[in-house]
Amino acid sequence: MSVFEHSEYDGHEHVAFCQDKATGLKAIIAVHNSNLGNALGGCRMWPYGSDEEALRDVLRLSKGMTYKAAMAGLKQGGGKAVIIGDPRTEKTVEKMLAMGKFIDSLSGQYISAEDSGLTVDDLKMMGKKTEYVSGIQAKYHINSEPADGNPAPSTAYGVFVGLKTSVKHAMNSELKGVKVAIQGLGHVGIRLAKHLHKEGAQLYVTDIHPENIEKAVSEFAATAVKPEDIYDLDVDVFAPCAMGAILDAENIFKLKAKVIAGAANNQLAKEEFGQLLVGKGILYAPDYVINAGGIIDIYHQSISSSDQALINHINKIGDTLLEIYQRAQTQGIATNIVANQIAEERFS
Repeated sequence: MSVFEHSEYDGHEHVAFCQDKATGLKAIIAVHNSNLGNALGGCRMWPYGSDEEALRDVLRLSKGMTYKAAMAGLKQGGGKAVIIGDPRTEKTVEKMLAMGKFIDSLSGQYISAEDSGLTVDDLKMMGKKTEYVSGIQAKYHINSEPADGNPAPSTAYGVFVGLKTSVKHAMNSELKGVKVAIQGLGHVGIRLAKHLHKEGAQLYVTDIHPENIEKAVSEFAATAVKPEDIYDLDVDVFAPCAMGAILDAENIFKLKAKVIAGAANNQLAKEEFGQLLVGKGILYAPDYVINAGGIIDIYHQSISSSDQALINHINKIGDTLLEIYQRAQTQGIATNIVANQIAEERFS
């Protein structure tokens, strides 16, 4: 099957593959749309089960970045990169340098940022071979802390804002006492847990790494849950903060939550599953809207801004979600479809 026939191919402008035998690097870069500006998106390193799985992920993620930028009001396009491999055991300096060369070969069509499995230091290493990396010279931080270029704090804060807005809309409730199940406690998920704990939410957490669960249990009084049990919990909010495509027909059937609001990209296995959520009375916060804090952060690092201006921009995520919810209710359609309509009006 060619890329053009792939089910996730959406008229992508550019899809490039790299296999560097000297370093063992296997990577893919996808540029979805650049109508609003050069494509920007994170570079993810993940132990994909197959090349097909990696291709599917990068095509879905790059498309999501186009929609995310449009909904966040940013003048940039959508792209993404994936490196095939386990970041805990297979990441090397040589691979990062080779990835920098690969990014540079696109001559600015794609600008890379940090994503799952990589750090700011990894981006700085890539930056030795290309100028087309972002977030490595940060100036602003949502907590007025020293800015290190890591967008995770802003992403987590944006998800927190969106989750709080969604709970208020769906349940007419504040977060104190609200039960939240968090799937994934990486850089974003663990920070989201901290925000929610401060607001008095009851947390139920799972992750593929036991040390992340232990941290949430000890610091945020969370209840540990087995990965396979996270969907069945009798909770108010389900917050997916790991990999995408987890909202399939089987898992949606299991859910008892009233709200889905999390940081993961491409949460719906298929777009039509948004209507299944409507049928179950579950309010879904479209992922590329609620998790836009990171890309907003990266944008502000590239302009003359301030900590407060960054915070104000991220806070608008709540307003955008309310616009989507109200329009979805008026039209009687799923929130993900409404979000797509608004984004496409902006970038087409």
